[in-house]
Amino acid sequence: MTSNYETFWQNDCFAVVGDKAKQNFPILTYQGLKKLGKSVFPVDPSVEEIEGDKTYATLDGLPEKVDAVVLEVPKEDTGDWVAKVADAGIKDVWIHMGRETPEALAVARDKGMNARTGTCAVMYVKPEPSYHSIHRWIMKLIGKY
Repeated sequence: MTSNYETFWQNDCFAVVGDKAKQNFPILTYQGLKKLGKSVFPVDPSVEEIEGDKTYATLDGLPEKVDAVVLEVPKEDTGDWVAKVADAGIKDVWIHMGRETPEALAVARDKGMNARTGTCAVMYVKPEPSYHSIHRWIMKLIGKY
């Protein structure tokens, strides 16, 4: 049976949100989605491009509507970004492990969003051997994948 975490990655078009001014942009997630053949747009209000690709400051500035959003922003910004995702009418959101807050989860719940939390996106988007694949193996072993 496919888990709720796995169904997230069945979407076709993603936005990956980071803030390079405050921490590294989630490049592994971004690269992994591109490698899987997904349409993916980098959203980062602090830079103009990531790996030669144009970045967007907001979700409403994207050239097309996305199905899902990966949030890898500082914890103090998560609540604001979940609200922005909800305002954009996007129901699927991934909040990077350790970045969820009670306020962000309340917004997601109140807006009927499917928020995935508590785990790392990279173990789903990078199938090749790496320390993320070890993490994936452990999570499968304990039934949390």
